[in-house]
Amino acid sequence: MTSLAQETQKEPQLDPSVADSSLSERYSRQILFRGIGAEGQRKLSTARIAIVGCGATGSALAGLLARAGVGTLRIIDRDYVEPSNLQRQSLFDEADAAESLPKAIAAARKIAAFNSQTMVEAKVEDLIPSNIEALLQGMDLVLDGTDNFETRYLINDYAVERSLPWIYSAAVGSYAVTLNILPGQTACLACIFPDSPRGMVENCETSGILNSAVNLVASIAATEAMKFLVGGANAREVRRTLLSFDLWTNEHAEISAGKPRPGCRACADREFIHLAGEGRPHITLCGRNSVQIHERQRPIDFAEMDRRLQPHGVVRHNDFVLKFWREPYEMTLFPDGRAIIKGTTDTAVARSLYARYVGS
Repeated sequence: MTSLAQETQKEPQLDPSVADSSLSERYSRQILFRGIGAEGQRKLSTARIAIVGCGATGSALAGLLARAGVGTLRIIDRDYVEPSNLQRQSLFDEADAAESLPKAIAAARKIAAFNSQTMVEAKVEDLIPSNIEALLQGMDLVLDGTDNFETRYLINDYAVERSLPWIYSAAVGSYAVTLNILPGQTACLACIFPDSPRGMVENCETSGILNSAVNLVASIAATEAMKFLVGGANAREVRRTLLSFDLWTNEHAEISAGKPRPGCRACADREFIHLAGEGRPHITLCGRNSVQIHERQRPIDFAEMDRRLQPHGVVRHNDFVLKFWREPYEMTLFPDGRAIIKGTTDTAVARSLYARYVGS
């Protein structure tokens, strides 16, 4: 959709070719670290990473990896910045929230301001089976910044099928967990969690979240990403466990994930049910008293929609989103017709509001 780019026992000696480049000064302290060095920095500078979800974990990952000198970051996110994000989503500020900027766009602008050498491709889209190929093709690694297992299982299916490494990360409350997934070598997400969690599942809306838990898991995942990009999938430093840590209670655990699980739906049986879209709902809850409505092939003319909605409530828009308030609801409309309706978790109500004001 929208693409923004620009809006590095003896201490190792710097390679002369690197010393003469713009990499040497910006990344000099990182190059001096023996795990990276001059050659590792060059590898980072040509790497291509996709970050799916640019909320708390995703924005922290994007900031860390851009500052580390990763060459290309493709940031994929369906959401916009709100004031409640600012407590933990490190790339955004009050101006982004006031403007309701899409998170991918806001992240690209912030990164351009501190590292013009990193190319950022901002994709204001919801990762779904029909667009995952287009959004993840050409990537060396995929990082998880999502907030739901539906999308994580979709990434896992695609990654296992294509032998594409990815890193699962999650944080809620004071708890953080992460897993490196190297298809064919390690356990995949379906090996560890064969089914989605059932019953009451903690999320940021019900359990809150510490920004320190976010930064912990993002720091670990970003470091694992650099290990992989510098040393490859066979690098002995790449962790092969599911690692969890509770910052408040100081409890932590590691579960071996060094081998695929026999009988795994994805690894062993090659059944990619999420990639096939089986059972995927047309409408999904966003987890904050809101409903997302997926629409395809319904391009929205914001100026015309603004004119139509003015008699019915408060409307404002920029190039990326249109917001419409009619108490007690708030609708955020994207150019492709997708909408997030806040103020209800009833999908029937959300669909009715969408049909009434946008079209059936």
